[in-house]
Amino acid sequence: MDRRAFLSTAAIGLAASAASAPISARAQPTAPPPGWRRFEIVTRVTLPDPGLAHLWLPLAQSAGGYQAAQELRWQATGQARVVRDAHYGADILKLAWEGQSTTPKTVELVQTVAACDRAGGNTLLPVTAAERRFWSEPTESVPTDGIVRETALRIIGDRTDPKAKLRALYDWVVDNTSRNPDTPGCGLGDIRAMLESGNLSGKCADINGLMTGLARAAGFPARDVYGIRVAASRHYRTMGASGNISRAQHCRSEVYLDGEGWFPMDPADVRKVILDHRLALGSPEINALRDLLFGGWEMNWLGYNSATDIILPEAGERQKPNFAFLMYPCAFTSAGQPDCLNPPLFQYEITSREVTA
Repeated sequence: MDRRAFLSTAAIGLAASAASAPISARAQPTAPPPGWRRFEIVTRVTLPDPGLAHLWLPLAQSAGGYQAAQELRWQATGQARVVRDAHYGADILKLAWEGQSTTPKTVELVQTVAACDRAGGNTLLPVTAAERRFWSEPTESVPTDGIVRETALRIIGDRTDPKAKLRALYDWVVDNTSRNPDTPGCGLGDIRAMLESGNLSGKCADINGLMTGLARAAGFPARDVYGIRVAASRHYRTMGASGNISRAQHCRSEVYLDGEGWFPMDPADVRKVILDHRLALGSPEINALRDLLFGGWEMNWLGYNSATDIILPEAGERQKPNFAFLMYPCAFTSAGQPDCLNPPLFQYEITSREVTA
């Protein structure tokens, strides 16, 4: 766990509890430092199935220098406790309702998170050799051999400066991908299939997943960060969300650069703005946004985790989430797995508001 501790949520003092009343698992939030903003995110879920049910809800992480998970509390009719993904250290609220019951299966989860915008790398926390290896390893969704490595090396060419290599990869992703509004959810993130088919369209898990995979194949530690938009954007309307954010999930990419630390990027949002605002790839507006999102994140968004190809804690062999990541609620009931991309049918709602007091 030590190699991933810098990414995981702040230590939680409450290991388990019956959730019949509100529970606080983190200290009450204090006023954020100057330049930081604080958000309250509320997730409400109702599972109508009368049989047994299990539910996993992603929790906001604390990540060095730009995001701090402050207060966590919930109220539920079932048993609830915080569990941790053994491989990545992602914190998750796990709920269980055992046996037949006419009692409604409900939970209200409230998270308070403070965040500040990112500009450039983050050198606050050193990265060990073990962490470098961990975030450079291939996974099922992020392979680093074959066509992925061949593409990365072709893009880099004879460049030797690490940041120039990374910029070449980033620009290639921006130039060659496209956003497909018909892609379900945030996409599948199957980057090998994208490159082999030549179809480089999709959404954030596809486009930023490609960025992460190419960076790893080029020798950089890299990871996706799965999260959700929580406030309006200062830049473009479609880069933000507030109020009901049940469909506002978004993942981003960051790459470790020596001397700069974890370096944030978001080529997927460049392609989103191109599509949604009907701007040309080479327009002044897009050129400025391309530069902004190479090394910058507007923190009107919060990150949950970087658990790609996640195995749900305390899940059965057949209980796999709809996607290879956990940024949506995930449930299993006696009737099967509710569709996480359909909040009204699943019966969940996520809302956000900025806390100013």
